[in-house]
Amino acid sequence: MALPVLCGISITFLWAQQKEKITFKPHFVAAESFESVGVIDVNNDGKPDLVSGDFFYLNEGDGHTIFRNRHRLGDQPAYGEYFDDFATIPLDVNKDGRMDFITGGWFGEELRWHENVGTDGEWPAHVIAKIGNVETVRAWDLDNDGQVEIVPNTPGSPLHYFRLEGPGKFARYEVGDYKSHGLGFGDINGDGRGDFIISSGWIENTGNNEWVFHPDFDLGHDASIPIIVTDLNGDGNNDLIVGNAHSYGLHWYEQQVSAEGQRTFKKHLIDDTASQYHELVWTDITGDGKPELITGKRYRAHNGGDPGANDDVGLYYFTWDGKSFTKNIIAYGPPGVGKGTGIYMQVADLRGAGRKDIVVAGKDGLWVFFNEGIK
Repeated sequence: MALPVLCGISITFLWAQQKEKITFKPHFVAAESFESVGVIDVNNDGKPDLVSGDFFYLNEGDGHTIFRNRHRLGDQPAYGEYFDDFATIPLDVNKDGRMDFITGGWFGEELRWHENVGTDGEWPAHVIAKIGNVETVRAWDLDNDGQVEIVPNTPGSPLHYFRLEGPGKFARYEVGDYKSHGLGFGDINGDGRGDFIISSGWIENTGNNEWVFHPDFDLGHDASIPIIVTDLNGDGNNDLIVGNAHSYGLHWYEQQVSAEGQRTFKKHLIDDTASQYHELVWTDITGDGKPELITGKRYRAHNGGDPGANDDVGLYYFTWDGKSFTKNIIAYGPPGVGKGTGIYMQVADLRGAGRKDIVVAGKDGLWVFFNEGIK
């Protein structure tokens, strides 16, 4: 009953007081409760389509009709309020020229890929490995060869990753017995190699799949996935942006290196008024060449069991001025008026307008927020 409110004329957007702000046009896609969505060209027509849970939505029509028709691709396993589908990573796994996707689940403890067989028929699911409870999955190019590796976040199992080494064939590589809710990847020490970031420290990439752990910080028990690695203040040292996935708080950690080479990370508050900052995206949506932080409250992350679970839900973007973040509200209010996130969202130019739109799946439905530019 709440969903029509969001797409009705009564919707309002609240904005931080700033000189320029982006206007977003909300677009309802589906009243599904899958928590992941991918942007994938399903039919190779050159236009980005949406894939979420059991369905894909072709980029057909325009205005209010775009993404309106849905097509079934299969049945994701359901466990209570959850679907065991915690990522939608595009990858042509079998090298047939069609984009497949990779996902994984907490309950089935599997990493799997779904084979794109086109727009007619269901997409077969192929198990890559049984790996333990999967919080979500990310794709990073770990060795700078231009090909992404697949990295599941398995809080109760050791850290590992998978490399596609032939059509449909993955090889598993162990990093170590690191168990963490929270995972990021980026170059911490400036040696040109990306390192892993977990809640209790960073894992240095020394090459040839050799890793060394440094307990230089503690991000808390429920760090976000991903943890963003970027040089915020321009001092040459990469900093961290971290959400509290299952309670209140969003922070950044300033990396400081002493003359003796000792690393410390100074914690700075971004926002403490919202809970369940589980999913973060760092990309330019204003068109000024500088990234913004897109995030929000994961709606019913633990089915109402987290601190702040019954607060209003919100989707936000944060601008960075070189010293601090400014919070801008895209959609905020009670469920059905505001919009919460799921566990894996996308930011992409869906209409060829030269502006990146925001695609958000979650237990409160699948929506697109079209970026209408700064007005």
